[in-house]
Amino acid sequence: MPTDPAFPDVPTAQLRDGGWELVDESVETVFELPTARVEGATKVYDAAETREAVRNAVGLDHQWRFFFATALSFTPPLAPGIGPAVILPTVRSEAQSAFADELAGRGFESIERGRRERVRVDSGDRARLRTYSAELDLDAVDATLSITGWVGVWHSDGFRIAAGAYPDQSLSSLLEIENPPEALRRTPSDYRSELLDLIRAVA
Repeated sequence: MPTDPAFPDVPTAQLRDGGWELVDESVETVFELPTARVEGATKVYDAAETREAVRNAVGLDHQWRFFFATALSFTPPLAPGIGPAVILPTVRSEAQSAFADELAGRGFESIERGRRERVRVDSGDRARLRTYSAELDLDAVDATLSITGWVGVWHSDGFRIAAGAYPDQSLSSLLEIENPPEALRRTPSDYRSELLDLIRAVA
């Protein structure tokens, strides 16, 4: 594996067409193994079109959906005898814990880990997904936002982590928006499909 962190390839056109906006790029140590430091090069996206539609409708500015993708690198590089399968369980566990911490850092509570699924990503590799649920009180509008998050981990040309979260109900219903714009007529099923498509497209 390379020692210099390289950002993952993301579906740029798909993100642009979906109204997503890059809000952060960072390289940081995400965890440490007994023999190596693991660094993650991460791109974080906000569903800016959704955010703007809510802000225009009710004056509430909030990140309703997010998506991120991370490529991992190891310093020093893994020894030749240590294959990806050996450390994949550790990477998966650390990624899931980090996602739960991310939700907590965003103010979410009642964070619970859900079911697991296996999917084939666009590169042809197998990824294991884990779901999360969480809630956030929106005091400004006297409502509670409940979300579903997905975390996918796999090994392709290096280790990849892709994840995100979306509301569990229609935002127009949650926020009591009459005659909502097109961006707020989407259902949780729509959000789920879009997020999983984005996760699968990371390389």
